[in-house]
Amino acid sequence: MSETAKSPPDAEEESTAEETTADDAASEADDGATPVTDGSTAIVRALENGGVEHAFGVQGGAIMPVYDALWDSDIEHITMAHEQGAAHAADAYGVVANEPGIALATSGPGATNLVTGIADANMDSDAMLALTGQVPSDMVGSDAFQETDTTGVTMPITKHNWFASSADTIGDTVGEAFALSESGRPGPTLVDLPKDVSFEETDNQPGEPELPAGQEPPTTADEEDIDAAARAIERAEKPLLLLGGGVIKAEASDTAREFAREHGIPVVTTMPGIGSYPEDDELCLSWAGMHGTGYANMAITHTDCLIGVGTRFDDRLTGGIDTFAPEAEVVHIDIDPAEISKNIHADYPCIGDAGTVLDQLTEEMDREPDAREWREQCATWKEEYPMDYSVDKDAPLRPEFIVEAFDEATDDNTIVTSGVGQHQMWASQYWEFTEPRTWVSSHGLGTMGYGLPATIGARFAADDDQDVVCFDGDGSFLMTIQELSVAVRENLDITVAVLNNEYVGMVRQWQDAFFEGRHMASEYNWMPEFDKLAEAFGAKGWRVNDYDEVADTVEAALDYDGPSVIDFHIDPDANVYPMVASGAPNGKFALSEDQL
Repeated sequence: MSETAKSPPDAEEESTAEETTADDAASEADDGATPVTDGSTAIVRALENGGVEHAFGVQGGAIMPVYDALWDSDIEHITMAHEQGAAHAADAYGVVANEPGIALATSGPGATNLVTGIADANMDSDAMLALTGQVPSDMVGSDAFQETDTTGVTMPITKHNWFASSADTIGDTVGEAFALSESGRPGPTLVDLPKDVSFEETDNQPGEPELPAGQEPPTTADEEDIDAAARAIERAEKPLLLLGGGVIKAEASDTAREFAREHGIPVVTTMPGIGSYPEDDELCLSWAGMHGTGYANMAITHTDCLIGVGTRFDDRLTGGIDTFAPEAEVVHIDIDPAEISKNIHADYPCIGDAGTVLDQLTEEMDREPDAREWREQCATWKEEYPMDYSVDKDAPLRPEFIVEAFDEATDDNTIVTSGVGQHQMWASQYWEFTEPRTWVSSHGLGTMGYGLPATIGARFAADDDQDVVCFDGDGSFLMTIQELSVAVRENLDITVAVLNNEYVGMVRQWQDAFFEGRHMASEYNWMPEFDKLAEAFGAKGWRVNDYDEVADTVEAALDYDGPSVIDFHIDPDANVYPMVASGAPNGKFALSEDQL
């Protein structure tokens, strides 16, 4: 017998082991934890070990064992009307709660229906764990009913995915996926669960979620890099702090605010970074990019030292790469080395956690940059390029007026969600954001239909005293309107403002500007009456056409205890400005169509 082999236990040892397992199971039941008896209960126990309180999904054949294990769990499962809705709800839940959202779906079409939501989370670096059922292991590769190569399909759009092969390890695998999703640069992960593995017996208890070996992200930046970046900031005359979504994900908003104020550095954000810095602060120039403020884009154009924190410098921010921040040395702080100099060359790369690196810079800097004249120039740009608009009470509703009406009627901690299109831009331009995790939208992938299911996820993650308001377009709202049935079933206190212009508005705006006004497939004058449709679902619905109705209807919708939908019929010719044409310099923004 080899040195590692073991003698079989005698009957007394077997009896003791069985009693111990039974005692452990009873103790788990007393604690509210799911007793582990098979693969499916190990999966649920791993989620419980991660502190999961909510999960979003759609039931189906291959995932049925996992759903059965959820029956006695304290995890609240929210059945969505469509798997795409489950993915978006889980995504938004994670954004607001600062923990991975959980999405479940069955094999085949269930898993592929998650793909848009997973890709969306991947583009925006949102923490999410998808659990998908799969056909039994011995049927994989046989083109079985509802079989899809889920790990193959999702490999390019996840941080990592796993194909579960054993009930003994399945719990720890789910724990690894959960931990990896929220570590470092967050993102979606996926575990594919063959039905036989979910049924397979095991008594292996999964531990607390742990990262796979070698996956610990960097925290502090190299001291030489910090020294060089600190000197660059000190000698700058026109420094500018650019805060991306990574600042919010790193819980570094307070640190970034302290850094800007201590050193007197003006601030712009990216769209995903909205809320990282209060927009009512005198240093804040709001967000930059294609539809960012004129003053934010002017600051980027003329800064001599751009300090980018937690941003990937995507094309909607930069415009033409060759003309982006042309006078600036670039300090780039990011936890993901792959983002350094990927799009914009970093003169001073600092790889590490956003808050930690900003603290390192503050400790290293001996003096503040002399930026008084620069701050005055930024204030002048605010006066030259104000975000204002005119109102004609006899003309159709201005969308900006509606956004501001909601902003005035709600508290600073209100969570604002949106679909994708013109309404998304108006919401982000005319709502004054002051807190992180209060702006929830689809940025990188630009997913129409994101708004309503994201609102549901955000509502479950939000505090009871927080309002949740969704701005959606008629085209975007229609894409996932079935999820309104979920909001009604759960009696969720949400308000949806449909900015209805009977167009796919952003497409129509581009057609007018660049395609000689040919509105091919962008006219949506076939839309249903959303107020009546809301009532059919069991929600409260209003239709608003006049300015005099806006304030009272907004107040009534916010006061209504349940889901409400306001169908605002807005000016169909309203456009989003400022606008930087695709590939153009940030400083060449247009304020009207004739400037494009």
